[in-house]
Amino acid sequence: MTPTSDPTALPPTVDIPVGLSTASVYPQNTEAAFAYAAELGFDGVELMVWGETVSQDVRHVEYLSERYQMPVLSVHAPCLLISQRVWGRDPLVKLARSVQAAEDLGAPTVVVHPPFRWQRAYVAGFDDLVAELERDSDVAVAVENMFPMRADRIFGAGERSARRLADRGGPGLAASAFGKSIDPTDDGYANYTLDLSHTATAGVDAVALFERMGDHLNHIHLADGNGAATDEHLIPGDGAQPCAEICRRLANSGFNGAVILEVSTSAARTKPERSALLKRSLDFARSHLRREVPTELG
Repeated sequence: MTPTSDPTALPPTVDIPVGLSTASVYPQNTEAAFAYAAELGFDGVELMVWGETVSQDVRHVEYLSERYQMPVLSVHAPCLLISQRVWGRDPLVKLARSVQAAEDLGAPTVVVHPPFRWQRAYVAGFDDLVAELERDSDVAVAVENMFPMRADRIFGAGERSARRLADRGGPGLAASAFGKSIDPTDDGYANYTLDLSHTATAGVDAVALFERMGDHLNHIHLADGNGAATDEHLIPGDGAQPCAEICRRLANSGFNGAVILEVSTSAARTKPERSALLKRSLDFARSHLRREVPTELG
């Protein structure tokens, strides 16, 4: 293509890829997420590995990727409380399996949460395992920022039950549930995931965390929040987080990862309602992530 010398012509743009987390269509399933992503024009999906059988079946996910012509941009390891028994009970093995799944699916990134306190062997070996998996593969293991979690809130337990849990090696009533910092920059990793719903729940300055992550920021979970005690995952722009500013900063940086819409649409009653929420999220991301590339004038 011959560069134009017309000063009124718009310069070409290179857009940061925007994907859809399969968790964003819950309670619908993994295949539904691929269908929404293809229909609405997303650039790919993030596979949330959890209780749904299809999400755990790499060959089936590969089939869905080919059927809907939607690449898997990232794999979210099964490290949520609700997925503690997915792919076995050893979190060290589960993380390694997540990296293998990413390699098989051609995804460059695995998203993982810091270990829980009661996963003592995992806490002790986490940093070394993350480094080893990245050294032995082409996959970035991007550790995600989290928010404070307490035993009584996690398990719905009263004070007495929470104290019994603490005596068995679980988190105390007021102690953090995580064995690592909820801010992964405190421990230091080669790659980070920044989640803007988690910054809201944690009461963390998202822009300051973005700056601390710096060149090691590999992945974004784009969502919003108003600082509620629960993880809200609002549509970006519907809460108090600086979603637009973070997107603009990404567009003006050397960021070469992906932005994933990880939003809640569980209140949607119909497919058109869910589609509208996802389309609004995608439009927000695209409008703020557009990156201009200077043209050489001839």
